[in-house]
This record gives sequence, C-alpha cells and structure tokens, in this order.
Amino acid sequence: MTYPTNNGSWFPWEFGDLGFGNIESAEVAEEENKLSKLARSHLWPSFYDPQPAQDGELLRQLAFVPGLKEFLMLRQVHALEHATVWVLSGRSSQPLSTGPIDDGDLGGLSTDQGFYIYGQVQQTQVRRAVTQALYRLTTGEWELALHPRCGTNLSVGMLLLASLAVGIHVVFPRGPLEQLLGLGLAATTAAQLTPDLGRLTQQYLMTAIPFNLEIAAVRPVLDGEGRFAYFVQVQWIESSCP
Repeated sequence: MTYPTNNGSWFPWEFGDLGFGNIESAEVAEEENKLSKLARSHLWPSFYDPQPAQDGELLRQLAFVPGLKEFLMLRQVHALEHATVWVLSGRSSQPLSTGPIDDGDLGGLSTDQGFYIYGQVQQTQVRRAVTQALYRLTTGEWELALHPRCGTNLSVGMLLLASLAVGIHVVFPRGPLEQLLGLGLAATTAAQLTPDLGRLTQQYLMTAIPFNLEIAAVRPVLDGEGRFAYFVQVQWIESSCP
C-alpha cells in the first residue's frame, strides 16, 4: 500500500520509518496482504483471476476474427484509464475493503490506441500516475480497473430503465395512474440495480487487466471537440508471463 507525499511522489508505508522496527513492519505487511486478498476475492472470484497470458492466447487462437485485437486492447486501455484517474486523485491508496475515493474533477476517454486525461493536472503528474497505475494493476490491485463514473454505468442504467419500462407497460393495466406508478417502480428498480450491474459489466466485459500494454508516450493534445487533454499512447506487447 502506498500513500501520497506533499510533493505528489509515493512511498511504501513502513512502520520502521517511525522507529517501531522490522517486526511491526512485517505484521503490518501481513495484515495488508490479508486485506488485499479479501477485497480481491470479493471483486474477482478465484475461478476468474486475471491471467497475464489470457488475452494474448485468445488473440493467437482467434486471430482470424476481425477487430479482435482492437477490442482486447480497448478493454485493457479502459482499465488503465480508470486506474490512472484513481492515482491522479491522490487518494487511491485507501484500504482495498473500502475501495478508492472518487474525484469528480478528473476524467478520461479511452480509444484502442490510448486514452485522454482531462482535468487540472500537469504532464509530469500524468506520466507518473499512468506508470504507477500500470504497475499496481498488473501486481494485483485489480479493483482500480473499475470506476463508478464510467460511462458504462450510465449505458447500463439507461438500457435497464428502458427494458423495465417496456415490460411494465405491457404487464401493468393501461390506466394512466397504473402506468405512472409502474414507471416510478421501473425507475426505482433501475437505480437500485445499476451500480452492481454496471460494475459487473465493467469487470467482465468492458475492462481487462493491462498485462499486454506498454506506455509509449504522454503528450498534450486537443481532442476531437477541441478540448485540452493529455493523451497517453500505449502499444501492445506479448506478456512475458507464462
């Protein structure tokens, strides 16, 4: 686990620095490891632990499928974008059981070539954050791949609301009062289900741990709508892990 310093750099949390000695440091490390395993087991069941070679192997077996590499790369880029936003927030090192804290001033947009970062940040901060995000994701902090403000959640919520509204329109009596009550029920149900369904959609469909990504460049740009952003360009590499 790491915590931000005043100048934005990061350092390991070691009680030995406070004079408590190596025994306490080892005990703290053991407790943090247990906490990390507990949180990861909640988010990623053991039967679906991300594997470093899974996307590369899938691409080798199904190389004939058009657009497969771009889709696999986009999923990994999406996860790296989320993790970078968490790191840039400066508060992403909360205990894994509680999850990172959101920062509404930062945003991102993924493509199959890299992603844009929007917000009041400097280029050096973005470069440092994306490097750290990639390391933390590929060494086990998989929960950083998910973000509550992801557009996936909005899409899932709208689709769910529309589906429930149509279903209730068909099932409920056609009177205006009954239909109005039904629409309210659909909206309430969708609002309750969207966070969990959105997280599951992100986890299993829209993101993947970026074992095959390498950071190529970080540069200031104007996006397609003329907004200033930093573009993090990445490239695909074959994982060195078996």
